[in-house]
Amino acid sequence: MQVPIEEGADKTLEQHEEARREFIAELWRRYEALQEWAVSHWPDQQHPLSSADFVESRKEILSLRSPAGSLNQPAQQNEAEPEQGGAQYVDVTPAPWP
Repeated sequence: MQVPIEEGADKTLEQHEEARREFIAELWRRYEALQEWAVSHWPDQQHPLSSADFVESRKEILSLRSPAGSLNQPAQQNEAEPEQGGAQYVDVTPAPWP
């Protein structure tokens, strides 16, 4: 679905960011509820689920906080490859949930 330009033009950047934060907060709340349900209803009691089984999906949800990735890391434009003098390691670990 496409939003007509005139509708989207009324929103400021701050309103877009606030809507994004609200969406992610609601997504996180629902995901936590789903995780609790999955752990409590897991049928294989010999190999129970734990919160550690959900680490990667939590990272993915947290990466939604900013279109460029983590809010704590500035977007890096025109990144050079390590062979071209670029960084050999870039920390992409998301910040802990507040």
